[in-house]
Amino acid sequence: MPAEPSRQSASTTPDAELAAEQAHLDRARAELARMREHTLSLQADGGDAIAGESLARTLWLRARALQDDPRTTLFFGRLDTDTPERLYIGRRHVSDDAGDPVVIDWRAGVSTAFYRAGPAEPMGVLRRRRFGVEAGRLTAYEDELLEAGGSGTSGESGGEILAREIERPRIGPMRDIVATIQPEQDEIVRADVATTICVQGAPGTGKTAVGLHRAAWLLYAFRERLSRTGVLVVGPNRAFLEHVGAVLPSLGEVSVRHATLEELLGSVPVRAQDDPHVARLKGEARMAEVLERVVWSHVRPATEPLVVPRGAHRWRVPAYAVQDILDELRSRGVRYAAARAMLAQRLAHAVLVVMESAGDSPDDRVQDAVARSAPVRAYVKSVWPELTPAAMVASLLSTGEGLEEDQRAMVWDRPRTPRTARWTTADLALLDEAADLIERTPSLGHVVLDEAQDLSPMQLRAVGRRAATGSLTVLGDIAQGTTPWSTGSWEESLQHLGKPLGREEVHLEVLDRGFRVPASVIDYAARLLPEMAPGLGAPRSVRSHPGRLEVTRVQDPVPGTVDAARELSALEGSLGVIVPDAWVGRVGAALAAAGVEHEVLDGSHAEERILPVHLVPATVAKGLEFDQVVVTEPAAIAAAEPDRRTGLRRLYVVLTRAVSGLTVVHADDLPGPLAGAGKTG
Repeated sequence: MPAEPSRQSASTTPDAELAAEQAHLDRARAELARMREHTLSLQADGGDAIAGESLARTLWLRARALQDDPRTTLFFGRLDTDTPERLYIGRRHVSDDAGDPVVIDWRAGVSTAFYRAGPAEPMGVLRRRRFGVEAGRLTAYEDELLEAGGSGTSGESGGEILAREIERPRIGPMRDIVATIQPEQDEIVRADVATTICVQGAPGTGKTAVGLHRAAWLLYAFRERLSRTGVLVVGPNRAFLEHVGAVLPSLGEVSVRHATLEELLGSVPVRAQDDPHVARLKGEARMAEVLERVVWSHVRPATEPLVVPRGAHRWRVPAYAVQDILDELRSRGVRYAAARAMLAQRLAHAVLVVMESAGDSPDDRVQDAVARSAPVRAYVKSVWPELTPAAMVASLLSTGEGLEEDQRAMVWDRPRTPRTARWTTADLALLDEAADLIERTPSLGHVVLDEAQDLSPMQLRAVGRRAATGSLTVLGDIAQGTTPWSTGSWEESLQHLGKPLGREEVHLEVLDRGFRVPASVIDYAARLLPEMAPGLGAPRSVRSHPGRLEVTRVQDPVPGTVDAARELSALEGSLGVIVPDAWVGRVGAALAAAGVEHEVLDGSHAEERILPVHLVPATVAKGLEFDQVVVTEPAAIAAAEPDRRTGLRRLYVVLTRAVSGLTVVHADDLPGPLAGAGKTG
């Protein structure tokens, strides 16, 4: 058994050492305030209006990043090395007026040792200190003595302060995990900007937080590059994005864009919903080939010569010569609109060649004039018409032309125009694919894609093209796939994203150590895995406390849910009441009648108040976490899905939202794998 590092803890009673550390924190806060005041005092004089506005925004973002949060501390750890210098590790860099560091940003290279040093590989660290925090004050500290040459295993130590921080109750949005990042998580966070990483993460392994911290680290390490190209976080719904939206600002990053997939691809309003079978067809990768054929089928053969009157002459380019130009442009691999823009100049050049062969000496100005002339523009329109994505996809779904026999189910029951079409979510990916075939989609520097297992091949292609020249952090759990098209393998998903496994810069990582979900809860939910995701390994909880699990059968699950919620709402932290979607109204009314104040998370937004009790439809629960969770009628949650496997996966998702305790309230029999399992208090 490897030896643990020597650990020393201070009590919560103030002593001289703790008072000295608090004094350093007070000094750091004063220096941060000075840095912010200095930034606010700077004048945005960029030399002209545009440069001045850009500089003003830069200064505003800088000042916002330097805001102090009195609920937290500016540092959470300290490293003592074999030099006299002590390194305080925190959420952002703080320096004194001479430029010397008071707090070192956790993303700096020297901070890596805080997360990875251990007795087997101390990385020059003699002592690692973690601080206990309450309401922005230091209440305790705990030391790990990492003696060089020791036989401990790096990363397996932690101590009580680390455990308390991981398990600490919370209300409101997701917190950063910067004080508790584990070695295997840190490896992912600090991967190079050119590396695309796919993280298969079981519930409670912190995969979402790891992805967000990776975005923050990339912006720190490659700020100049990514400030130009941009960073985007894509999440499953607006409630989820609001839940995680506080993480990056808490780390000093405020310029990252957040979007749901519908918002990202929202070129038209969604006004209808597809049948699951039709949605699956629209999401298949072969639709990309159909759309490509349809786009390029609009290029018509040249059957007539191009005739351009100019002065006393009528210059003629034969049809076969025009066809050669069309064939050459189609073979160049450029987008439809780009090739169309080239066509006018290519035709004008062909006219100039005819002029020169007749003895004229036209120059570039003549070629430009010919390219803009009415005959050339009319000819271009006749052989290479303008296209819009909406018109093209509407035509495809109205006529079915180009579709295979089994795809005919996608065709609308009557012809529709882009204006009258009732577009669906699955149509957005078709429209985006068509738009990219016509004009290239700009690429960002980095995209973080969460809950990626739920995206169809066409949706994955849409996200992937936004990182065509950048990189991706892909986060998900195959066991939590709850859409009809959810992926069966990350190899397949990465292929659709344009980042296939096998490339040196594409890595697949597995996180299976659960830090947020207690053992009793994860073991209970894992009983579903053999039936819903055979072959996928069960996660393991490393929490010191096994948590609370209660499975209660009642006559009526609605009052049973209210009773459980009333009791649990008295505990510290947040409470999620997760119910079948169709039950939200009934349960919400019952909670209100019982005086249990709550807010509803409907997937599009959360109410402005931050309350400890949240009523959550089962289909919105993915990615959210609560200290205590009540799950109402598991059988109804599973039965609401189109098939048994998807129903069990949905149930697996809702059962793994609890950080401290889970109460299952049911009247109907539990789904088979859960029957008779783990009824503990």
